[in-house]
Amino acid sequence: MKKKLLSLLLIAISTSVFSQDYGNFSGGFESNSQWLQDDEGLNILAPDEQFRANNYFMLNYNLGKFTAGIQYESYLPTALLGYAPNIDGNGISTYFLNFKHESLDITGGYFYEQFGSGLILRFWEDRQLGINNALKGVKVKFSPTDFIFLTAVYGEQRDGFDTSEGVIQGADAIIDLGQVFNTDDLFIDVGGSYVARYQDNLGSNTLPSTVNAYSGRIDFLYKNFSAAFEAVHKEPDALVNEGVITNNEELYKGSALLLNLGYSQRGLGINAALRRIENFSFYADRYAEGNQYNQQLINYIPSLTKQHDYMLSNIYVYNPQARLVLQDFQKQAGEMGTQIDVFYTFEKETFFGGKYGTKLDFNFSYWSGLDAVYDVENNGYKSEFLGDGDRYFREVTLEIRKRLSEKLSGIYTYSNVIIDKGITDGSPLGFEDITANIGVIEHTYRLGSGKSFRLELQHLWTEQDRKNWAAALFEYNFSPRLGLYIADSWNYGGEDEIHYYNFGGSYTKGRTRFAVNYGRQRGGLICVGGVCRFVPENTGFSMNIAVTF
Repeated sequence: MKKKLLSLLLIAISTSVFSQDYGNFSGGFESNSQWLQDDEGLNILAPDEQFRANNYFMLNYNLGKFTAGIQYESYLPTALLGYAPNIDGNGISTYFLNFKHESLDITGGYFYEQFGSGLILRFWEDRQLGINNALKGVKVKFSPTDFIFLTAVYGEQRDGFDTSEGVIQGADAIIDLGQVFNTDDLFIDVGGSYVARYQDNLGSNTLPSTVNAYSGRIDFLYKNFSAAFEAVHKEPDALVNEGVITNNEELYKGSALLLNLGYSQRGLGINAALRRIENFSFYADRYAEGNQYNQQLINYIPSLTKQHDYMLSNIYVYNPQARLVLQDFQKQAGEMGTQIDVFYTFEKETFFGGKYGTKLDFNFSYWSGLDAVYDVENNGYKSEFLGDGDRYFREVTLEIRKRLSEKLSGIYTYSNVIIDKGITDGSPLGFEDITANIGVIEHTYRLGSGKSFRLELQHLWTEQDRKNWAAALFEYNFSPRLGLYIADSWNYGGEDEIHYYNFGGSYTKGRTRFAVNYGRQRGGLICVGGVCRFVPENTGFSMNIAVTF
C-alpha cells in the first residue's frame, strides 16, 4: 500500500512537470530530544538509554485537485519518557492521497476526522501526548446540497507503526436547517453518527464481533444565545482490565450525554457544560481498554475543567473517569459533572475598570462518580440517572487580568481544589481527598523594541499528599525572537524538601524555532487540552527544533 501511494505521488509530480504546473510543497520538521542524567537529590538513576528523541518529518504536495502527503517518524535510540512502548524504531508512519472537487472530497491512506464533539469518534494527533490514532483506510465527504453534509470512513486505526486488530467504520450526517429556512438570526444544525468496530471474537459464544455506537446531536444559535446537545449509545461489550476480560465475559452497554449552553454580549460571556458518561470507553481493540497511553481510542473524552498555564496549578489536575470497573478493589461506572465559565470586563474609566479596564474570569467545575449500587459477586450494578455519587474533583478559580500602566500588566489567580487522590496517582478511588489552595501573581513589563520581562510567584497550600509548594519563574525576552527563563518549584513542609529547577531559552528565526532546557521534571500527569499522560520524575537536558515550510 505504501509503495502504491508513493508511486501515485511520483506520477502526480511527473504530470505536473509536463503540464508546466509544478504545484507546491509544504511541510515541517520537528525534533524533541532528552539527555537524561542521574540525580541523587531525587534518588533516581538515568535509564540505560540516556539519550532519547522523537523526530517527525512531514511533506505535502498539492497539484490542482490532488494533495498527497507523507510523514516519517523516528524514535531512536528510543522514545521520550512516558510514551507508549510500541512507539519505537523509525519509518514511514502515515501517508495519504486526497482528491477534492466541488462537493466531493475523497482521501485514501491515513487521515484524521471528528464526528460532532468527538464523543463517538475522533482521530487526531498530539505529539506532546504521544497520540496519533489516525485511521488507515478511506474517507469520503460529500455535500449533495448546500445544507447537507455527509461523511463516511472505513479502515484500521494506527497503533505505533502498525494498525489495530479492530476494523472501524462510521458515517456522519449534518443538516443545516438555517440554510433550509433561510433565517438571519437563527442557526440550527442537526446531526447523527454511526460508528462500528469489528474484531474477531476468536470463537467466543458471548463476545460480540461487532460493537455499534449511535449518536444524535443538535446545535442551536440565536442572537446572543447558543446551545448544543449530544447523546451517544454504545451496544454491550465486555469489560477489560490490563488486557484481561473480567466479570465472566458479561456484556455491558454504554452511554454519554453532553449539553453546552452559552450567552454572550459586550463585556460578558457565560458558558456552561454538563456531561454524563457511563461505561463509555471505546477502543479499536477491546483489549486496549484502560491503557495509560491513550492508544487505540476511538472516541474523545477530555476533562471539562479549567486549563491552567502555571506550574503549581497543574499539580492536581482532573483525568476523566469514563470506565465501568466491577472489582472488589474498585467499583465505578463513569462520571457526571459540570463546568461553568463566566467572563466579565469592567470598562475603562469605571471604578473597577480604572484607566485601562479589568477582565475577570470565574470558573467552577465539579465531577463525581455515578450514584450506583454494585453487585460484584453477580457481575451486576444499577446506576441512577441523577444522584449523589462520590466526589472526584471540585475546583473554584478566580482570575483577574489588569493592565496597570502602558508598560506593566498583571494576572492574579486564586484556585481552591479538592481532588480524589486516586485521580492523581492511579490508585483506587474513594479513599482519600486532597484539598489545596493555590495563589499566583504574574507581572509582565514591556521595555519597548520587543524587550520585556515576566515574573511569576506561586504558592500551593495543602495538608495532604506532599504538603506545601512554592514556585517562581523569571523570563526575559531580548526580542520577539530570543528569550531566556529560570524557574523553580520548591516542595517543602513534608519529609523531604525538593527543588524542581529549570532554566533554558528559545530562539526563532523565520520559520525555525530552537529551544533548549535543563532541569528537573516533576513526576505526575501532564495534560494538554484536557487529555493527560503520566510522566515519571527525571532530570536532564531537553532540546526542541521546529521548522515549517
